[in-house]
Amino acid sequence: MPIKIPEALPAYEVLTREGVMVVSEDEAARQDIRPLRIALLNLMPKKIQTENQFARLIGATPLQIELSLVRMSEHQTRNTAAAHMESFYRPFQEVKAEKFDGLIITGAPIEHMPFTDVTYWDELCEVMNWSQSNVHSTFGVCWGGMAMINHFHGVRKHLLPAKAFGCFRHRNLSPASPYLRGFSDDCVIPVSRWTEMRQSEIDAVPGLVTLLGSDEVGPCLVEDPAHRALYIFNHFEYDSDTLKQEYDRDAAAGGDITVPVNYYPDNDPTRAPQNRWRSHAHLLYGNWINQIYQTTPFEMDKIGL
Repeated sequence: MPIKIPEALPAYEVLTREGVMVVSEDEAARQDIRPLRIALLNLMPKKIQTENQFARLIGATPLQIELSLVRMSEHQTRNTAAAHMESFYRPFQEVKAEKFDGLIITGAPIEHMPFTDVTYWDELCEVMNWSQSNVHSTFGVCWGGMAMINHFHGVRKHLLPAKAFGCFRHRNLSPASPYLRGFSDDCVIPVSRWTEMRQSEIDAVPGLVTLLGSDEVGPCLVEDPAHRALYIFNHFEYDSDTLKQEYDRDAAAGGDITVPVNYYPDNDPTRAPQNRWRSHAHLLYGNWINQIYQTTPFEMDKIGL
């Protein structure tokens, strides 16, 4: 089954070219099944790029997915056309009466700021609390995951002395987890952040389980069963050239930037980077969608009860 998105959304054409099954709203209405409703709270400045990345991963399963794009109600993006936001996004205050099988909260380039200094922090706290009654499973990504684990458990983020930037090997710490079904003993994951969560502080919270971790860049994927949530601090969703875009941008600006570790062949930024995480990215998000499908109530009004 395909992912259901508006035909005018840029991701529709992108995913169609890549062979991902997509379906228009009219076509989906003719299929006599209940699609999984997944909301994407997109906090990234490059909205369209992020839409494509997550739609690509959650649209690759055999299930029909209905993707809803959500934004913070008062925050106005400066990097995406207002017409795009008006056409495809709904503010949280308009969707909070609804229920969803899944919610993805993306990262945001505001790591250096204390959580409480973020202009939309109060509303994001409302979103995270709302997820406990209106969402069956929530996936917090990078800053979004850090925000969730801080909000629910008080685990702090810590500034790094230098940016963790590149592709790092991570160990499979819980092979029996349904979220890691099909995973190798280790895998490569793109990392791009100035902050970290510390394993010792996560271990101090009863119930939290670290599923993926790295000796170099710390914990990566944490399960929080009590809040029906996963927190990932790195970027399985990145395209092959996303780290390159970040490196080229910062290098052009004259910033103090190092070549992303273990990303370019022979660490040579003049050569095309190789994607070595795509298969595990699809596994993780496919496993998440499958777990939702296996456990979510058929009747939407019973979600969160």
